[in-house]
Amino acid sequence: MASPPAYVAIAGKLTQLIRRGDLPPGAQLPSLDRLAEEHGVSEIVIRQAMGLLRRSGLVHTVPRKGSFVAVRPQLIRVSPERQKESAETSFGNESDLAVAVERTGDHVLAGDQLAEIFGIKPSDNVAHTVTSVREGGTPISISDTYEAGDDRDIAAVTLEETLEDQVPAPGHSAWLGIPADASTKTVRQRYFNRAGQVVMVSDITYARDRYAAFTFTMTLPTDES
Repeated sequence: MASPPAYVAIAGKLTQLIRRGDLPPGAQLPSLDRLAEEHGVSEIVIRQAMGLLRRSGLVHTVPRKGSFVAVRPQLIRVSPERQKESAETSFGNESDLAVAVERTGDHVLAGDQLAEIFGIKPSDNVAHTVTSVREGGTPISISDTYEAGDDRDIAAVTLEETLEDQVPAPGHSAWLGIPADASTKTVRQRYFNRAGQVVMVSDITYARDRYAAFTFTMTLPTDES
């Protein structure tokens, strides 16, 4: 995975300071110019980082006074920045506990559902990766990711996320210790290439009540006519 944008990396470092208590609730963050100098970037980049921290529920900004750590920092899942860093980094920034990410991979038959998504035959093979995450030894997330195995362009340029409250797959419930008939937050991701083909799909399940909110930011096209 490519290195995340500077503002994402800087927000991650500040998040770690907040989660560890080095920047306690109510503490004032350094000024924009000081942070810019410390990280060797422009104030524009620092403003982007602060915006990400606000959307993550970790800080609030008071006009003409500065930015302060939230009294009760929340855990908010923020996209699309989450897709710009590894699972190890994303989950590691969310906690001061040890995070362990395990991946196992194989190839499976597409079957009817994946065949329809990828536009392939049910008998075709797709790559399958299971990513399971523990925080302080406790399971907090598990996902099944599938990638088409043909010669299509695999460079994803568009991400679609669907958030649902639903009963997860049996393997996900078992991993997270959720009753088999209980619902929890799930996210289905579909990645598209420039030709509009789905190149990857991922079904993610999180521990119940892990996130206080889910937020997604997008850039709207401007009307230049």
